[in-house]
This record gives sequence, structure tokens and C-alpha cells, in this order.
Amino acid sequence: MSNSTPRRQPPEWRVCPLCGRPIPPHLESRHHLTPKLKGGKHGPIAVLHTICHDKVHSVFTEAELARDYHTIEKLLAHPEMEKFARWVAKRPPEYRSGNRGPRRR
Repeated sequence: MSNSTPRRQPPEWRVCPLCGRPIPPHLESRHHLTPKLKGGKHGPIAVLHTICHDKVHSVFTEAELARDYHTIEKLLAHPEMEKFARWVAKRPPEYRSGNRGPRRR
């Protein structure tokens, strides 16, 4: 019989629908699939990595998100987002970029 204490299981981490990596709780970011300013205040929300959420808002304007990119599938169909998702999927879950690019308006 072992006298060691049982290991605590880590808490369940959500999985980012853009990059497929587990999201540490301190890096969760809620993304309104239709921007709040464009009528999505009570619409569906996706929980993303902070870095993935930042990328979405650096690539698309609020109008583009509301009109053309209001699902995860549509976001991933965009070449820049698809390339980013493949790149960031190779990084550890805790990875955060030190750079934030300019936001498109």
C-alpha cells in the first residue's frame, strides 16, 4: 500500500474552436460571433484563446464579421485565419504573442 497522496486532476480546459488547443482559464476570451454593435449582443458566443480572438479582430472589421464571418467555419475559411490557425496550433496552450498588430477598421 502506498502512502503517497493521490494526484489532483487539472481542471477541465475548454478547446479553442479556431486552433484546436486547450485554453488555460486565464487565457479564455469570449467572442460574439456577430459583434454586439451589429446586433449580436444576445447571439452565440465562442470561447477562444486570447491570441486567436485578437487575430480575428485584427483581420476583420465589425461589419465584415457581422456580414460574412459570423461562424467559426467561415472564419477558418478565410486564408489569413486558416494560415494563422495552422501556425498557432503548433504552439503550447499557454503561448501568447508579445506583438499585437494594427487593428483594421
